[in-house]
Amino acid sequence: NYGTSWFKTEIINQLDLAELLDRDVSELSGGELQRVAIATCLSMDADIYLIDEPCAYLDVEQRIAVARVIKRIVESKAAAAFVVEHDLIAQSLIANSLMVFLGEPGIKGSASKPIGLRKGMNIFLKDVGVTFRRDPQTGRPRVNKPGSWLDRLQKSIGEYYYYAHGKGK
Repeated sequence: NYGTSWFKTEIINQLDLAELLDRDVSELSGGELQRVAIATCLSMDADIYLIDEPCAYLDVEQRIAVARVIKRIVESKAAAAFVVEHDLIAQSLIANSLMVFLGEPGIKGSASKPIGLRKGMNIFLKDVGVTFRRDPQTGRPRVNKPGSWLDRLQKSIGEYYYYAHGKGK
């Protein structure tokens, strides 16, 4: 898959890897290695992709690019992906469904069955007391300021995840 135009268009260009192709792997930074690892993983044919923390070592723009590439490639291959990711923005861009883990780390906990992204994010965000909105210009998630008018409104109606002002979506 490495030499195909599909690989170049869908992975190399999207992950900004062209300038890394002639470099020795031992010279790459953590973020560069991460993008190469994701590209290598997604270039393989599989029914399911197991990806652990794909956004580690990446800056914000790279995280968004990686999340979008993972989603697009997995969907285009009609495959599935099990992605462990702690970055909520990346997770919201990758996942169709998720599992929510609640409890006290190292003491006790529980995991939900796989549930829809919106429902799962609402459960998780309610547990941590945070609300999200979408930036109207970029569509990116933004954390509401604690105690702000929108934060209070969303909490009062139980919409912790991406309340669209005036639309309730």
